[in-house]
Amino acid sequence: MRRNLSKAEIMLWLQLKNKKINNHKFRRQYSVGRYVIDFYCPILKLAVEIDGGYHFAEGAPEYDEERQRHIESYGIKFLRFSDKEVINDLPKVIKRISQIAK
Repeated sequence: MRRNLSKAEIMLWLQLKNKKINNHKFRRQYSVGRYVIDFYCPILKLAVEIDGGYHFAEGAPEYDEERQRHIESYGIKFLRFSDKEVINDLPKVIKRISQIAK
């Protein structure tokens, strides 16, 4: 588990923790196979990932696609947001997660 969260991860975690989204419990830095998901709701089988700048580096998109396919092979739904989306429009991100987490 990483110890340091990004600004976007902190902002989103403050909205997800303590069952603030439709009374669903989210976990931070949840392991699925050999991968770690930023945020995960076990009841909904919902992964939420925040992509920072490093996700756009050479080779990263291919790695992310393979990683996401592996995680989805467990029946897990996947939501992905950029760190800019979270920082610049957190209410929109929360609304999207809430729509899935009904």
